[in-house]
Amino acid sequence: MRAFTPLIGIAAAAAAAILPAGLASAGDNGQPSARTNGRAVMICGTDAATRRAFTREHGAAPIFVTARQALSVRASDPAWSTPRCMTEREHARYRDAATTFAAVR
Repeated sequence: MRAFTPLIGIAAAAAAAILPAGLASAGDNGQPSARTNGRAVMICGTDAATRRAFTREHGAAPIFVTARQALSVRASDPAWSTPRCMTEREHARYRDAATTFAAVR
């Protein structure tokens, strides 16, 4: 039993080294990501520093949406040029509404 211990350690180290590289290369082969839908929503703060950082990162001032607005987006609606923002409270409402909807279905 003792002779197998180093072999298991080497196998675990090899798997740990191979898996992240394989996952990174699988996403780089030109296939679109499953989460790329053109309607990203980020949780943002409402302070001035967060607004400046968002503007610097995305080139436009943040546009805040409510949970109700996020839930009413249809697949036929046009994609957003920049991500929308949602406060933490609105995100909690969105999460609760999505969980309730899933429980009902």
